[in-house]
Amino acid sequence: MGRKISVVVVDDSALVRSLLAQIINREPDMQCIGAANDPLQAREMIRNLNPDVITLDVEMPRMDGIDFLGRLMRLRPTPVVMISTLTERGAEVTMRALELGAVDFVAKPRIGLASGIEQLAAQITDKIRIAAQARVRRLQTPAAGAEAQASGSVPARPGLIGRLSTEKIIAIGASTGGTEAIREVLTALPADCPAIVITQHMPPGFTTSFAARLNGLCQMTVKEAQDGERILPGHAYIAPGGTQFRLSRSGANYLAVVDDGAPVNRHKPSVEVLFKSVAAQVGRNAYGIMLTGMGDDGAAAMREMRDAGSYNFVQDEASCVVFGMPREAIAHGAADEVLPLKEIAGALLARLGSAADRQHNRI
Repeated sequence: MGRKISVVVVDDSALVRSLLAQIINREPDMQCIGAANDPLQAREMIRNLNPDVITLDVEMPRMDGIDFLGRLMRLRPTPVVMISTLTERGAEVTMRALELGAVDFVAKPRIGLASGIEQLAAQITDKIRIAAQARVRRLQTPAAGAEAQASGSVPARPGLIGRLSTEKIIAIGASTGGTEAIREVLTALPADCPAIVITQHMPPGFTTSFAARLNGLCQMTVKEAQDGERILPGHAYIAPGGTQFRLSRSGANYLAVVDDGAPVNRHKPSVEVLFKSVAAQVGRNAYGIMLTGMGDDGAAAMREMRDAGSYNFVQDEASCVVFGMPREAIAHGAADEVLPLKEIAGALLARLGSAADRQHNRI
């Protein structure tokens, strides 16, 4: 076996530090090399031990976890898995952490802490493994740009040329690193964009804040999908965490189906579920986008979309946090174009606006 993944745990609770260290140390491929009770202690530990991954609590004495994360990503970018309490504020803070560069998060239980964390052991160690492979980038500024975005001061973007058919649907799938990748794509699209349906792997309780954050940044309306609602142009619909989301059709209208279906590819929501429905219901009027994420969820269904006539964009390796789902989509022959993240929205708009697209046929 190769070198173990080294982890530093940062949490103000001695119980949580002990539990996390035990969970990490019983895995054959990782080890907890240090545990800090606040960010100032963690700073010295990280400097001396140079861990592969950090687990980071949010609310701690002497320095807030979010402030520490911002400084860390500016000065010493390191893969971070946030440990966030499942509350409304916890969800909002988690979205902020992902914006600053955290790779992923685990929703820490509010009650039954010891048993709750033990039940999350497999999730915690899986996310540490993923984080150890992630590409993290230096935060360029103290998130000044993000603060401007949060204020809603997003410049207006020109509308699409002419009125597009309401039959057009854009389907996006993402996982690790996907919240910021989705933001990058959606904020570059105009208010009159065709309807967008999105599955981002996320647990219950966090997609509400994710949708609200995007709604404040984008020209279009962004919301959690609701069962039975009509899918409309100028709107983006996000699969609620802990549910399955797919499209159905009633006459000329697309409808959202949100239910308590079983996990698919271990995920709920699953990109596979959404993309399969798009292949079946939308066909050649669809555009697929596969963004950063671990695993292969959605790759086979994206090929089904392409076989049904969709045009698909896949994020390239260099711009992915984790090049798992995009790699698998490419391997399945699902990609029409493989592009850096920053070029996907522009390429999509060019395709939507071209006369060739309105008549495209694939043999």
